[in-house]
Amino acid sequence: MAWSERIKMKSKIKWVALAGLVLSFTSILVHLFLAKSSAGLVMYSGVTAFTEDLTHFDGPIRKGAGYRRLWGRVNALDHLQPYANPRSTPYLVPNKQNNGFIYAKIHGGFEKIRTSICDLVAVARLLNATLVIPEIQQSLQSKGVSSSFKSFSYLYDEEHFVDALASDVIVVKSLPSQLMEGRKQKQYPVFKPKRSSSPKFYLQEVLPKLKSAKVIGLILNDGGGLQPILPSSLVEYQRLRLQGSGQPYIAYNPGLKRETLAYHGCAELFQDIHTELIQYRRAQMIKQGLVVEELSVDSYARKGNGSCPLMPEEVGLLLRAMGYPPRTRIYLAGSETFGGQRVLIPLRAMYANLVDRTSLCSKQELANVIGWENQLPTDSYVFPAKKSAKQPKEDWKRAGPRPRPLPPPPDRPIYGHEREGWYGWILEKDSEPDPSPNDLRDQAHRLLWDALDYIVSLKADAFFPGFDNDGSGSADFSSLVMGHRLFDMASTRTYRPDRKYITELLNTTSDHIYRPPRNWTLAVREHLNKSMGEDGIMKGFRRVKPKSFLSHPLPECLCTTIKRADLKQLQKSSKYKTIYEGQDECPNGIARAGPRESSDEDTEAQEDETDTDIIESDESSQAETIPSMEQDEEMDPDD
Repeated sequence: MAWSERIKMKSKIKWVALAGLVLSFTSILVHLFLAKSSAGLVMYSGVTAFTEDLTHFDGPIRKGAGYRRLWGRVNALDHLQPYANPRSTPYLVPNKQNNGFIYAKIHGGFEKIRTSICDLVAVARLLNATLVIPEIQQSLQSKGVSSSFKSFSYLYDEEHFVDALASDVIVVKSLPSQLMEGRKQKQYPVFKPKRSSSPKFYLQEVLPKLKSAKVIGLILNDGGGLQPILPSSLVEYQRLRLQGSGQPYIAYNPGLKRETLAYHGCAELFQDIHTELIQYRRAQMIKQGLVVEELSVDSYARKGNGSCPLMPEEVGLLLRAMGYPPRTRIYLAGSETFGGQRVLIPLRAMYANLVDRTSLCSKQELANVIGWENQLPTDSYVFPAKKSAKQPKEDWKRAGPRPRPLPPPPDRPIYGHEREGWYGWILEKDSEPDPSPNDLRDQAHRLLWDALDYIVSLKADAFFPGFDNDGSGSADFSSLVMGHRLFDMASTRTYRPDRKYITELLNTTSDHIYRPPRNWTLAVREHLNKSMGEDGIMKGFRRVKPKSFLSHPLPECLCTTIKRADLKQLQKSSKYKTIYEGQDECPNGIARAGPRESSDEDTEAQEDETDTDIIESDESSQAETIPSMEQDEEMDPDD
């Protein structure tokens, strides 16, 4: 009897064990199914949620105190309005009996193209000439772009361009046929003006040749052909350069371009092969005379003085300090982010709703922007001839000093995957290969993507630049956007961070950068809030205006809605003194900024904004100082 009971007990144990195995296997299958399903949910939270939040919906957007603190207009700039119309008399309408025709070739990326076109319009008016629609070389160099576009029309609407300038400059699509033959035979004088050429250069050297030959050519390589600040007698030509509902979002341009990083000596901020790629481009710029410094410089010192872009991780920390929640919508603008997705990982970890045009547009929508294109042969990498066993050692001995990091030692094999990609040449030879047909077409596409991102950045509720040329070079993407936003609506939230000060702030809390002390967060808020108002604009006036008028079209292209009778009283307040004292009063036709509409949300209980209230009320405080990290306990910026 005892023996049979033991047999039955063992059988029960076996059945229980078998049931446990079945349940475990079922649990594994369920987990695998959930993991596969959650991948789609992650994509939804980062992309679909962003697009749905941007679509229109009937419900009102809740605009409480916290909303206004992060997305509201800058009160001190409410009275600035765009006004680029002629203000002096007489301002004669152009006529066909002018001095002749100007045709132009424009080289460079989107920023240089936009700057050059604005300057060409002003030059044509200055010389009383007819402007032939400029030729954009970046789109002409690629034979594989859509045949639907021709040079200028690749980016701009030709008909709109002609009509918009009808009262200021006569614009034609091409030279008359009798003059076109002379251009083909190179009978007309051609000038290559510098970016900072003065009106005197055009009036004394170019105008006589124009009157004589009736046609001249201009080749613009450096982004623009006219000095940023013009004499007061030519103020109308300044204004001529600028004529022309969903959830809120931030547009962010990292400014991480290979050209920029090479020019300013920021190679060591990256790792591995990216450092060598930047240094190679810097060596080229030294040979071309664009850089007059040494090849190797201390990149961290350059970053310390504000010459290098803020990294995406640092921008994420600044936005957290400002109080933007993790689900804030951030649009990544700019066709190039050097370093790729790797440098964006920390920012994406802080803000999952980080998207770009490829996330928000389908492939078909982007293809419609490009137009139909011929199929080009795929770029194929040709492996170099195999070297003998002794050759790598000899090459290593003769290599000499090279930028860090050093290439691999000769006894280590170079695998195929390391050679693939456009950067593979750097492991095998010292010169960058010529661009392939696909590379040229990609360069032309970048013009379209930059133009698309430019429009999105203009309409953003807030704009944050990772880098802008503060007077040290030609206008870049961020500085053009900032200048255009200042012109369109000065009171929109456009951050103008001082990178030198921000770097010092970041260095003080580097040991606990993700949980900084409370006083560090207040210092960031104070600086960024001030950068949107008078402080940021006046710093831009001193640093940017002498190099790029389009980045700072104040005071020529804006007016104030404050009446002169009231201005004297308002100027007693420091926030009005500098901005409005030299500004013309807007005519009656310009909408005047009045008091904001009251709403139910204005009467709601105020959120925890004590920190911000202190900052905004301290506009007359002394120069910014770096807070001591021992002054306060840590705080969570998301609180």
